[in-house]
Amino acid sequence: MRVGIGYDIHRVSAVRTLVLGGVTFDGCDGLEGHSDADVVYHAVADALLGAAALGDIGEHFPDETSRWKDADSAEIVSITRDTIQEQRGCQPHNIDINIMAEKPRLGDRKSEMEQNIASLLALSETKVNVKARSGEGVGPVGQHRAIAAQAVALVTERGGE
Repeated sequence: MRVGIGYDIHRVSAVRTLVLGGVTFDGCDGLEGHSDADVVYHAVADALLGAAALGDIGEHFPDETSRWKDADSAEIVSITRDTIQEQRGCQPHNIDINIMAEKPRLGDRKSEMEQNIASLLALSETKVNVKARSGEGVGPVGQHRAIAAQAVALVTERGGE
């Protein structure tokens, strides 16, 4: 078994609609970023790459590449899942995620995010956990200038090496 940690943060912006964990929050300011700026999916991809010792999402999905401009981050997670399998023989085992956002309140949408992530990673929903935290008015998250996500991924290696 191998463990990886992922983190992402983006500035809040009215330029696009908010997407977190593949869930669209209509009427909420979105996030600035090269792709769709889904910090949840980015943190998950980063955690998986870290667990497999394959670098980070910036190396695999660079901002300088037009291919990833406005890309759906579900594709980033799917490609990452395939990459860790092909290059290290790793399979996701479970994922734990913290989302730090002052707004919107995420409680009633967490299960949708869990379903999306479980589906992308071919996991049971009982292997994906999403938690929401507010910034308590502190820093960029607490002042609703940014939304961040952390993820921890446990992956298993083929043959238990």
